[in-house]
Amino acid sequence: MVSAATLPSAEGAVIGTDGLAALVDVLRARGYTVIGPTVRDRAIVLAELESAAQLPYGWGVDLEAGQYRLRSRTDGAAFANAAGPQSWKTFLHPARVRQWTAERAGGELVIEADDTTPPRFAFLGVRSCDLRAIAVQDRILTAGPHSDPVYRGRRSGAFLVAVECTEPGGTCFCVSMGTGPAAGPGYDLVLTELADDEGHRFWIRAGSPEGAEILAELPGEPAPEAVCRAAAGAVASAAERMGRTMPDTDMRRLMAETLEAPRWDDVASRCLTCGNCTMVCPTCFCTTTEDVTDLTGDHAERWRVWDVCFDLDFSYLPGGPVRASPRSRYRQWLTHKLGTWYDQFGSSGCVGCGRCIVWCPVAIDITEEAAALHDWTRRTEDEPR
Repeated sequence: MVSAATLPSAEGAVIGTDGLAALVDVLRARGYTVIGPTVRDRAIVLAELESAAQLPYGWGVDLEAGQYRLRSRTDGAAFANAAGPQSWKTFLHPARVRQWTAERAGGELVIEADDTTPPRFAFLGVRSCDLRAIAVQDRILTAGPHSDPVYRGRRSGAFLVAVECTEPGGTCFCVSMGTGPAAGPGYDLVLTELADDEGHRFWIRAGSPEGAEILAELPGEPAPEAVCRAAAGAVASAAERMGRTMPDTDMRRLMAETLEAPRWDDVASRCLTCGNCTMVCPTCFCTTTEDVTDLTGDHAERWRVWDVCFDLDFSYLPGGPVRASPRSRYRQWLTHKLGTWYDQFGSSGCVGCGRCIVWCPVAIDITEEAAALHDWTRRTEDEPR
């Protein structure tokens, strides 16, 4: 073995499962709270890892619209599974954040802001789609005149270990969105896993100075050209095996031109307006506030909580909600995600992770809806005027 510090940075290193274990140990020794995938409650979820042994070695997933199932693998791979029900927004933009507390004592009301110091996170196993989602939320929540101090505090010290996908799920469509399966910029370290006749190993490269420092502490070997080729080939193969695809068209224009399409009535007849799609979406960020008090009235708290545009109260104004029908609320979500997000933030709000398809209880498929709208525009263009 040689120290990874002696390896050319462009080639990276090859580590085994012992190197992955060392990576978790090094990150924890540096004071990071390591978050990564693990098996819990019949799903692969994101949780704090005390060691690499908690990774989902030997587990894959079968995904379809409205369906999620774990399945065992014979190759012992740790990351050959698609995105689970959570995204990293769970930790960077939490579902519940206490903003302040108020106490009445001695006839006075004392209000204190919640200034709890967030953990210093290291995210292990960030998929390429989720890496892009973090970049999207970075633009929204750390830039501009309305920067979010909670997100900024949690994001500023985060260390990202990306994993390139070699096993896409049945609902993945990152290729359509230009977000994967190869990892884009923004990571500190990136892994490509290989588990084949040649053994179980990871091609690891650094993307930041701290990433290079940590890589230097891992047991590794110079990355042979054959391993680099095999890893690149596995990622390229994944790109050809996507389970879904978006229409090859200008999505912003498509959304703007189909506001009165009859397809909206069809999807509204199926949609439960439950908001599952926004809860699992890695880029949705809407919130509301809740004030709570105890029975004495001497203690009160204000909490910021996730909100969803499918909620009837989301667009409530004096006199009633602006979007009273399921049709209008679903249309708002989809046209914003795929269309007007470009106007606000300069990119699509969809990264192709497929979570909204899997976790929709009535199996509504965003790619199917976009394709139906695209087909409708082509039919209407062909009709005689």
